[in-house]
Amino acid sequence: MLLPRFDQRVCFSLANFIAGPSSSVRLHRPLPLLPRRRYARRIDLATAECAAGFISGPALEEDDGDHGYRLPPKEIQEIVDVPLNPSYYISPRRDRIMFLKRRTMLPLSELVKPDKILAGIRIDPSSNTRSRMSFYTGISIYLLMDDGTLGPEKVVNGYNDNAKINFVGWSPDGQHLVFTVRYEDEVDNGSNLALWIADAESGKARPLFKSADIMLNAIFELYVWVNNSCLLVCTVPSSRGDPPRKQLVPFGPRIRSNEQRSIIQMRSTKEMLKDLHEEELFDYYATSQIVLVTLDGTVNMIALPAIYISLDPSPDGKYLMLTSVHRPYSSIVSYKRFPKKVELWTVEGRFVREVCDLPLAEDIPVAANSVRKGKRLIRWRPDMPSTLYWVEAQDGGDANVEVSPRDIVYMEHAEPLDGEKPQVLLKLDLRYRKSYWCYGSFALVYEYWYKTRITRTWVISPDLKNNRPRLLFERSSEDAYSNPGSPVMCRTPSGTLVIARIKRNCEGSYILLKGRGATPKGSTPFLDLFNVNTGEKERIWESDKEKYYESVLALISYHPKCEVQLDQLKLLVSKESRREITQYYVKIWPDEKQVQITNYPHPYPQLALLQKEIIRYQRTDGVKLTATLYLPPGYSPSEDGPLPCLIWSYPGEFKSKEAAGQVRRSPNKFARINNKFPLLWLARGFAILADPTIPIIGEGNQEGNDRYIEQLIASAEAAVNEIVRRGVAHPDKIAVGGHSYGAFMTANLLAHAPHLFCCGIARSGAYNRTLTPFGFQKETRTLWEATDTYIKMSPFMSANKIKKPILLIHGEDDSKVTTAMQSSQFYDALKGHGVPCRLVILPFEQHQYAARESIMHIIWETDRWLQKYCATNPGNIRDMETNVDTPQSPTDAVLDHEALSLNFTKISSLIKLIQLAFSQIVFRK
Repeated sequence: MLLPRFDQRVCFSLANFIAGPSSSVRLHRPLPLLPRRRYARRIDLATAECAAGFISGPALEEDDGDHGYRLPPKEIQEIVDVPLNPSYYISPRRDRIMFLKRRTMLPLSELVKPDKILAGIRIDPSSNTRSRMSFYTGISIYLLMDDGTLGPEKVVNGYNDNAKINFVGWSPDGQHLVFTVRYEDEVDNGSNLALWIADAESGKARPLFKSADIMLNAIFELYVWVNNSCLLVCTVPSSRGDPPRKQLVPFGPRIRSNEQRSIIQMRSTKEMLKDLHEEELFDYYATSQIVLVTLDGTVNMIALPAIYISLDPSPDGKYLMLTSVHRPYSSIVSYKRFPKKVELWTVEGRFVREVCDLPLAEDIPVAANSVRKGKRLIRWRPDMPSTLYWVEAQDGGDANVEVSPRDIVYMEHAEPLDGEKPQVLLKLDLRYRKSYWCYGSFALVYEYWYKTRITRTWVISPDLKNNRPRLLFERSSEDAYSNPGSPVMCRTPSGTLVIARIKRNCEGSYILLKGRGATPKGSTPFLDLFNVNTGEKERIWESDKEKYYESVLALISYHPKCEVQLDQLKLLVSKESRREITQYYVKIWPDEKQVQITNYPHPYPQLALLQKEIIRYQRTDGVKLTATLYLPPGYSPSEDGPLPCLIWSYPGEFKSKEAAGQVRRSPNKFARINNKFPLLWLARGFAILADPTIPIIGEGNQEGNDRYIEQLIASAEAAVNEIVRRGVAHPDKIAVGGHSYGAFMTANLLAHAPHLFCCGIARSGAYNRTLTPFGFQKETRTLWEATDTYIKMSPFMSANKIKKPILLIHGEDDSKVTTAMQSSQFYDALKGHGVPCRLVILPFEQHQYAARESIMHIIWETDRWLQKYCATNPGNIRDMETNVDTPQSPTDAVLDHEALSLNFTKISSLIKLIQLAFSQIVFRK
């Protein structure tokens, strides 16, 4: 007997239920799913009532057991496993382009390797490098021809096919490239990391060092090109023996003391040095011997072994600026705040001088814009042979201190004459942010202050005696509409980056400013020709507004002095549309000819016709909000009715309603679907509301977080009302989710706005703010300064208010303030109040998940949750509709097998049907 489609599904579920968990007869064949109408007739009343009985009780076959890593449905797997397109890397002379092949995800075996967690970093002892690094699998090089086309492909070869490639870099003249090679299970002399060099013309690669006894140390900076023929490389000292062993009997107790009454406020973190043994391990693994190696493999040692965190040769290749950290270490801050020494050496190995030796910096205030005392951001001027510049705070690094000036920018030659003092370049009332240099003619210096969001751009003439700084721009950093853009940069022969000077009929001092071009109608990237002297600008290029999103990536025109004629301008640009994946083009002036150099296929053709729209709406207090609405291919609200919907977001802080309401996205960008983004569920028939703005606004002296809950609810309510008004989402089938601060948002919304959502997915969140007492996100007040705010914002404190199902996911090795303990304690609190919840702890994963096994399982968990508590929300059986004439995919499931439940007291009318199913399906041989 062939049962009707619906009856087969029900009877199969009933058979499993009758067999019970202890029965040896268990059916795990997936059942055919109910066809979601294409979308016409409703299930008749009797069938709907029967179905309502099935899903009113506890879910059938609860999946609480340990079944190992799971895989999501096939339609999602096919998207997640799509290979990534290669990364690109243009040569310094702009005559070649390198494409680096990538793996989609790391295997879990990369994460389970033993590592050491010391001073804020994870170290892989087998290769003397950071652990859990992603890698490339191949390198191809192409010539960039004068007409914009690519020459023949040159595949870099010489290493084995299973090599993992990292640390890829061009030589300054672009004739060679250097990279590291490592293999999965091949360890030679304690390290499986080797430095290789390849000829850019032939692609032939070989190991750089002649001796196999030289081992690399890539814990911090591994190598840097000094000139076209030699590199500075960090190696393991030849005298290094076996790792220090931890004493079985401790030397003594661990003691921390603050009898001197220092004020030290640190945001919660872990992975710091815990004891003397870990200090010894840090010394062991992080100490390097610097060597100077030529292309023929000749090696010379430079300086003494130390923990070098930065190697920086001067642009002329004569000097080396070596930055190292040293004892005394700290158990509460990472290596970045350890005592730091900066020294100058010549390339020949002669010590020049000590630039500074900064003490341990445990006492940097938690207030935004607070910095380290003393010299900081010490850099070589990229436009000069060997001139240093740096910044020094005049407020002791404490942003709470009112002082003018707050920062001073200094400049000095590598070897100053006797009695010569550093030159003051600029005094700033805000905090120094960054600078761009333009071959001595001028420099752009940026300052910023977080509390007011003010940012300023100054023009200085660093090489003139009458250097008079001139204010170029002053604006709010939140105001995307007024952003003038950033200067287009050019590579010098020494490999440094300076501002490209544009010549237009040999007149004026022009540069190019490229920007995203945010407007109320969406972002339109632009390129402006800007006169630094007069402030006048002319738009010489703008992205297509109707269909495409184009963006300037890099300047391809090359000149040794970085002077480019406007009519010879050549740029690398990207171009994409809603349904066309990003491709790369070379754009050539004066006629703006475009030459396409890539032709990548659509990564997920099954969703090529997905629908995307930037929608605008506003919340009750008048703040304008924006979101991106995605709908499945072929879906029509008027014909098909509302869909289950997933809202995925991340709150942001603003100082003004106007800035919060600005549009910062483009309707023409390609819908990229990665393995951590909710667009995957378009393949399961969901509507997706991506990144709806959730602004937390604190105008003037107000602190936004004091009204966090109210603003959070208002923003979410506005988003839900809009998608329901449009008819694309059913009001009882809307799920909410987010990662990190988005998970914090999700938990708060389920606690304080339960009427809006049917369930939530929270990944790697922090739910108890009393465990982050010295601030979080943009909150700079401490728990003791804003106790009520900390407690009110913590969903942990409102666990008793949560009634809707919530899925908690966390990486076991999360080292941020969002430790796995946050999710574990929150789960215990929820379970203690009878909340339907589930906690998934991912072994070996950190704040961001990396292993394919973990990511696939997360997707499976999320899909299970959404199908069970959103797509088949029991409150909406009356709305289930079907068309038995239309084939259906699992995407359109109305009843999910895992979500079916039944109550035998309500289905006596189906006893005969149950008996029939039991006899013909379960016991039929």
